[in-house]
Amino acid sequence: MTGDFIPSPAPTVGMEMEFQLVDPISLDLVDQALPLLEFFPDRRYVKPELIQNTIEVASEPCDGLSSLLQNLRDLVGGVVNRAEKLDLRLCGAGTHPFSQHLALVTPLPRYLAMEEAFGLISHTQITFATHVHIGVSSGEEAVHLMSDLKPYLPFLIALSANSPYWRGYETGFAAYRQRILASSRSYGMPPDFADWQAFERFLETSIRAGMFESVRDIHWDVRPRPHLGTLEVRIMDAQPTVAEAVALAAFIRALAAFLQATREHDMESRPCRPLPWWAQKDNCFNASRGAMQAPFIVDETGATRVLEDVLRETLEVTTEYAHDDVERGFLGRLAEVVAHPPYRHQLDIGRADSCQAVVGALADTLFDEVGTARAECL
Repeated sequence: MTGDFIPSPAPTVGMEMEFQLVDPISLDLVDQALPLLEFFPDRRYVKPELIQNTIEVASEPCDGLSSLLQNLRDLVGGVVNRAEKLDLRLCGAGTHPFSQHLALVTPLPRYLAMEEAFGLISHTQITFATHVHIGVSSGEEAVHLMSDLKPYLPFLIALSANSPYWRGYETGFAAYRQRILASSRSYGMPPDFADWQAFERFLETSIRAGMFESVRDIHWDVRPRPHLGTLEVRIMDAQPTVAEAVALAAFIRALAAFLQATREHDMESRPCRPLPWWAQKDNCFNASRGAMQAPFIVDETGATRVLEDVLRETLEVTTEYAHDDVERGFLGRLAEVVAHPPYRHQLDIGRADSCQAVVGALADTLFDEVGTARAECL
């Protein structure tokens, strides 16, 4: 069937990181992915995206966070070093702070078909993301875990919020990338499915109706990836460093373990309960607006709490389900992110200096982390 699921033998973790390509002098976006990709002809770990000002780096499936961190630092370091040879810099943020020109679509068949289908959106939806893959044992588990994760997606928006600027303006949002994506056909909160067969029926019907060509065209905030054996969480902004991105993966992995352990017999221990669609959607909007200080709807009566308070409770209970001490260490580092999410750092620099200074600082931060790394596996 269209959605046949290839089980993952273990709860592996993997990541895709999207980076901005910028000019070293103007610090504006440049459509230079194609020359950079010539260094990586097999496209196994370094890949094109829809638009040519983006480069994607994809990790191997990893057993733990230590190997994920090392794998990504090697890979990203290799891309950063090769970009230097082309007089390019890389940086990580959900949006570019000041760029105003349209993006060029990558001239590959899939992307050209998307350009034909989506028109101007293909050139204006200039956003950059972090995607985390969690290996799961079956399609059935994938759809159940997808539903379990939905109430917690606002926490991932808030923790990863790294896009406060758009075209030179302070947007008033911590994660403005979310608002740009809202214009597209299939971004946002996924529906619930009773079982894997229900998802397969949906996928087959939507392909027959011409909505999608494959599961890759479904851009929900979280989605099954049948041929990878994973559940993919896609809601996070691109991060300034590999370490910050891996900390998000640690949270998702521990949260998944907690939700799986409590699904049958311990639902009362969960900090968040399933909510109506309108409430979950509004929680995500509020998280993109106010991050940690956003109002967070907690029940069907409309009662709210401050998002940060519920997030801290969630971090506390999920830490017990961390895979190992390394994962617990990353979860501990997220307490610092709660106090000062990455979007705040952008605003501090931008208000003191300029949007150009924001991009320069982001590029410096990434280079300081990985610029001397060499990727022998590339």
